[in-house]
Amino acid sequence: MFELVKTVFLGLILFLPLTNPLTTIALLLGISGHMSEKERNRQSLLASVYVFMIMVIAFYGGHLVMDAFGISIPGLRIAGGIIVAFIGFKMLFPPATNDKITNVDNGAQENKISSTNNIAFVPLAMPSTAGPGTIAMIISTASTIKSGQIEITPWVMYASSILIPLAISVILWLCLRSSGTIMRLVGKSGIDAISRIMGFLLVCMGTQFIINGIQELVVNFPHH
Repeated sequence: MFELVKTVFLGLILFLPLTNPLTTIALLLGISGHMSEKERNRQSLLASVYVFMIMVIAFYGGHLVMDAFGISIPGLRIAGGIIVAFIGFKMLFPPATNDKITNVDNGAQENKISSTNNIAFVPLAMPSTAGPGTIAMIISTASTIKSGQIEITPWVMYASSILIPLAISVILWLCLRSSGTIMRLVGKSGIDAISRIMGFLLVCMGTQFIINGIQELVVNFPHH
């Protein structure tokens, strides 16, 4: 049991900085200004569930999926960087929207928003929380454990592979649930400012992901 607690604790220390729930809060504030609190909470719950699923699948089947489709870690980083940068450009230069919605069309508009703007998987879960860096770290850690380079009791490995993603997902959900309070405090103008700042940062992050992927590709190219 002590080994399990120690493994989960070390896993949280390793993966929490990579997942960075605080960044996801800022991203949610920037792209959910048009949503009702109920819809925002629903998207927060879905994002947490998606993060759990992504992390578990990456641990048990990440290498199989990447090998089956011929995807390399540099390719994963570059693709993730392109997605992040694209989302950042949309936040930095948002399209003009008409805020004047009649009461008659309010319900239809809300349904339209709910159905067309599902932000739980992209960008909240991936790539903001369980992004290329997190997935690459999970796959690398799983390979190290399965190769025997890290000695760990089998049942501890299986238990911690579920408990660590579960703990991170719960922490993310609690953080995202607080976004409604933050949104009420900063107001619409504050949300717009946060959205543009986060857009710029996402463009920078996406560019850095691409640079890291290209660097890793160039370094590993002689080996292939």
